[in-house]
Amino acid sequence: MSPRWLGHLLKSRRADASLSAWNLLDSDHDLILTSPDFEDGEPLPRRFAGRGVGDNVSPALRWSGVPVEADHLVFVLEDVDAPLQRPLVHTLSILEPHATGLPEGALASGAPGIEHLRGALGTGYQGPRPIVGHGIHRYRFMLFAVEGDIDVTSQRTAIDSMVGHVVARGRLVGTYER
Repeated sequence: MSPRWLGHLLKSRRADASLSAWNLLDSDHDLILTSPDFEDGEPLPRRFAGRGVGDNVSPALRWSGVPVEADHLVFVLEDVDAPLQRPLVHTLSILEPHATGLPEGALASGAPGIEHLRGALGTGYQGPRPIVGHGIHRYRFMLFAVEGDIDVTSQRTAIDSMVGHVVARGRLVGTYER
């Protein structure tokens, strides 16, 4: 656990939102992304928070509007308020293009039919764990319908390889504070 003074010291430092996957991966078409577990812009229940904070269980997600030309769906969970240069990617997972949703807990590491790319926080769903005292963090749950291949070498190369190939996208924001 981080000491509260560290959060206060870094309170004014936030990631550059222009470097968010959402801003890098534009599309003319929208997906509708929802969750029965929280409303857009509202606080996330504690069970969805990361290890040491909550149960680190992924919320249930539902979506519609995936174009037929999509070869992959890519789920990205990002903290746009991390005190870093760019938003922190917590989770990046590649899903089958015909999927229309995921039940609660489905993004766990090792889940069948889902390819998880390892990131700074681990593999599979890595829920919110903002620094204590840093304030409210916005967590973007994003889904991208992608046409073509994805470079799965790393989370960064996957996002870079998706530029210009996103045929639709959707976003749902949950907040968390410690």
